[in-house]
Amino acid sequence: RLLLRRPTFVIGAAILVFWVVCAIFGSAIAPHDPLAQSLLAKNSAPSGAHLLGTDGLGRDILSRVIVGARDILLISPLATLLGTVLGTVVGLIMGYFGGAVDTIIGRVVEAVLALPVVIVAFLFVVAVGPSSLTLIVVVGFIFTPLIARTVRTAVLVERQQDYLSSARLLGERPPYIMFAEILPNVLPVIVVEFTVRLGYAIFAIATLSFLGFGVQQPTPDWGGDIAANYGLLGAGYWWETLFAALAIASVVMAINLVTDAIEQVISS
Repeated sequence: RLLLRRPTFVIGAAILVFWVVCAIFGSAIAPHDPLAQSLLAKNSAPSGAHLLGTDGLGRDILSRVIVGARDILLISPLATLLGTVLGTVVGLIMGYFGGAVDTIIGRVVEAVLALPVVIVAFLFVVAVGPSSLTLIVVVGFIFTPLIARTVRTAVLVERQQDYLSSARLLGERPPYIMFAEILPNVLPVIVVEFTVRLGYAIFAIATLSFLGFGVQQPTPDWGGDIAANYGLLGAGYWWETLFAALAIASVVMAINLVTDAIEQVISS
């Protein structure tokens, strides 16, 4: 109820729902076949026949933007979820046990964070080959140490609470204490971290696609379509990259609006 009273949450959620509907029902909603080419209609400006124009192969841009939501809105949440689950487990272990366990895992986390993540992602994708599963694993791996560090900090605060001392005196085992006692109390932090990382995942996956390491053409994809058409900007064909870029920006903006609203409700 508190979230629904916040305009930022309502606006952000409405934008996300719109794109989720496009991702699920895109093929039925799209006015044209996003893969259909027409040499007679290539590089056509927005018009009644093609509301957002066509690209260099005569493909309808509106249809490609609508259907292109599918992969990025499937891969990004799954990658973020993977990173959140792994990061939460690692953060709980670091924060609860502390001492040598925290130090050893902390050094590994710092070592991973010190790596140039973009280069690591490129090398991994090149070695394994571009696919949806590869993108999920790569982005999830990149997010794991970041989320683990945040969860660890929250767990360290909870370690000072009396309920943990009581749980230990009752003889409860560490896994039960971590996942049944501590996890529910740090869940708000995890939810906020998930929504924040989701926005970064959208950018990361779009960037990998733009560089040719993500969803492969001719499959409709926002990052891939920008890469395929941005070279024509100098010729004045601005619509071929603008609308895909606006789609990415709108999703990230919507996620940020929802995240801000959640943070405000949690902190109030």
